[in-house]
Amino acid sequence: MKVAILAGGTGSRLSEETVAKPKPMVEIGGRPILWHIMKYYSHWGFDDFLIALGYRGEYIKRYFVDYLSLASDLTVSLRDGDVTQHQNGSGMEDWTIRLCDTGLNSETGGRIKRLQPYLQDGTFMLTWGDGVSTVNLDELLAFHRSHGKLATLTAVRPPARFGHLELDDDRITEFSEKPQTGEGWINGAFFVLEPEVFDYIEGDTTRFEREPLEGLAADKQLMAYRHYGFWQCMDTLREKMLLDELWGTGEAPWKLWN
Repeated sequence: MKVAILAGGTGSRLSEETVAKPKPMVEIGGRPILWHIMKYYSHWGFDDFLIALGYRGEYIKRYFVDYLSLASDLTVSLRDGDVTQHQNGSGMEDWTIRLCDTGLNSETGGRIKRLQPYLQDGTFMLTWGDGVSTVNLDELLAFHRSHGKLATLTAVRPPARFGHLELDDDRITEFSEKPQTGEGWINGAFFVLEPEVFDYIEGDTTRFEREPLEGLAADKQLMAYRHYGFWQCMDTLREKMLLDELWGTGEAPWKLWN
């Protein structure tokens, strides 16, 4: 099953990091968050990726072209320019990656629509290139297949952006630094979709979060898989620092691989 990842946004709220690189290439623990997302899917056995490129897409192309060489031992012949790669036991990922230019200014729906030629043969997964989670992808897929509708999104509790306080008059009775909020659900991405979803997307200017999802909901074709565990997007520098801190502890919730 193919996994589509949208990686074309500018990441304007992370401008400190995204002046020279696309948002999915902002690093967590020395690796792009895109790599973390792909490692997570790969842990569950999903290794066939389509990456929708836009802003500074050449940066992502260059990264993956160099990835194999940088992770391998090399023999370089300066005389004739030949480069021979050697496996060095580092455990190279068994990934197939199609890097697709989907337009510099395309909206999310437009990027998905441009991937249609590669995704129209069956059920596929989709997520954004800026968030990590502990969603059980096997259970998510089983849930999608159980209801027979066209689309499943993962519903999550939004993480609080600031410390949560419980007060008794002026006395703080409980302080939680970064809890999930107790009420409400938001779209956490991590979709499972059927090819008929493309019929709901008009073109490049379509935002997937607007008319397509609204239309699917109106047609009773959109279902929510409720995820109660860890989920965190990376919209701001503060959230990037949070993810860096979690990775630095050696206990990042989304790191299920060895």
